[in-house]
Amino acid sequence: METERTDEATAEQAAQEIRALIDAAVARRGGDTAAVKPGHRVPFAWPPEAVSHRYPLHSSDWRGTAEFRAHGETFPVQTATTPYGVFGRCEPLWLEAKGDTLEAMLRRMKESAEPLFRRQRAISEALGAEGRFTGSIRSLDNLSLLKLLYCTDRDVSHEASKEIELRASQFRFLPALLEVLADRRHPHRRAAQWCVLDLFEDFPSFCRTSEDEAQVVATIRDLIWSAEDDYARTIYKAGVVLGGHLPGEIGGPALIECLRCVSKVGRRSAIHGLFHVVEWDPELRGAVVRALEECADVESDPQLKEYAQLMASDITQGAYDHIPEPVFPEELSP
Repeated sequence: METERTDEATAEQAAQEIRALIDAAVARRGGDTAAVKPGHRVPFAWPPEAVSHRYPLHSSDWRGTAEFRAHGETFPVQTATTPYGVFGRCEPLWLEAKGDTLEAMLRRMKESAEPLFRRQRAISEALGAEGRFTGSIRSLDNLSLLKLLYCTDRDVSHEASKEIELRASQFRFLPALLEVLADRRHPHRRAAQWCVLDLFEDFPSFCRTSEDEAQVVATIRDLIWSAEDDYARTIYKAGVVLGGHLPGEIGGPALIECLRCVSKVGRRSAIHGLFHVVEWDPELRGAVVRALEECADVESDPQLKEYAQLMASDITQGAYDHIPEPVFPEELSP
């Protein structure tokens, strides 16, 4: 019992830290709470291929030394001048480059290091630290992993979420993850929320009780209900989680309720999610079809009216696939 109380206290402290992180982000923007549209996730792989491996170089060729500066730091470089060009190797960065001259090689090396520097600075910024992060995400504590969900580099937030998934049995992440889903103020909330929803596809790993499950459903429902945008396809993802991973008596009724929500991207998500509810719980087919038909009768948006009608038809016919979801005119702009 004492261990459980300590666990809950630590989990609540993590949730408080997330609230403080959100407050700080809003303060830095002068009170602006608009969401920033994130870019696509670009998988990061480091180190890149060693260019010297394409040529017949020997260890004895690496006789010279040089250096280059970037972002206030100086990096040592081993050099090899050969008939094939000038090669450089920066061991602190696990990076090689090649050029026709020493200057060209160093210039290329500096350019090649920029993706690593951007990632490292993005991690430090998300952690509230200075400089560039030179450690491994896997070595970070649980709170730091939670903070990285808000990283501007979506591959970083993805990697942090995968580490959280691995530690789900070791720490009670649920209160902090629910804080992320309930966030309506941090500029980078959409990518963070997408990661949390992805984690909740395996909700039993994070929910210990039926009360936990109900809290997850309620928080996802609220996210759908008031969504102002579908950046990062987060609201779409929310419907998929409720419909495909929490269906039946849990997610199905929440999605039916969301057919009446104030957000049109939320209603779109609910219409789509209900297709997956029936996939997993065919006994709900009748109730879902009726709800979609009623939704179509009162829906004011022409695209969503047609979408609900066609989705109801697909479900009635037992289709294996469904009508593509509509794209709203405002979503066509960059």
